[in-house]
Amino acid sequence: MNPNPRIRPATPADLPAINRIYNDEVLRGTATWDTEPWSEERRLAWWEAHADPTQPVLVLARGQAVLGFAYLTRMSEKPGWRFTREDTIYLDPAARGQGLGRLLLGELLRCARELGLRTIVASITSTNEPSIRLHTALGFTPVGTLRNAGYKFGRWLDTTYFQLDLGEPPGAHSTT
Repeated sequence: MNPNPRIRPATPADLPAINRIYNDEVLRGTATWDTEPWSEERRLAWWEAHADPTQPVLVLARGQAVLGFAYLTRMSEKPGWRFTREDTIYLDPAARGQGLGRLLLGELLRCARELGLRTIVASITSTNEPSIRLHTALGFTPVGTLRNAGYKFGRWLDTTYFQLDLGEPPGAHSTT
């Protein structure tokens, strides 16, 4: 087995692993505020919504095993938001603490630059120190906190928004 992880675009064959990783966090963590595991049908609808190449989905795999995934999502369908995306990243619990999140998010940011995006936003549960450290290490800065914005596992949760400005993209002043 190849010990080196590889990051690649996700394929439909990765959806069961993506769903397994995500549903583990639904059931055990607060990185997502979903409270019910996603069905295969819901994951497929999500996949179809990300079929647009301006919303890439990446997986980090070692051999055939998917260890994590990350993706970009439009903040809004309004044209003025076309240069902004929200990032999302999840790792299998067994893959955490090994620097793999940094590799995955770094590659996602490379994709964002290649797409000509300007701003990447992350909404992170305020107690999620590993994600906060990861985003801060890659240049994100906190821009605000929504207090008591979510409720999960019998407690109120805050979310902190982080932003990374990638700089002026080519063609930003066009009207399209």
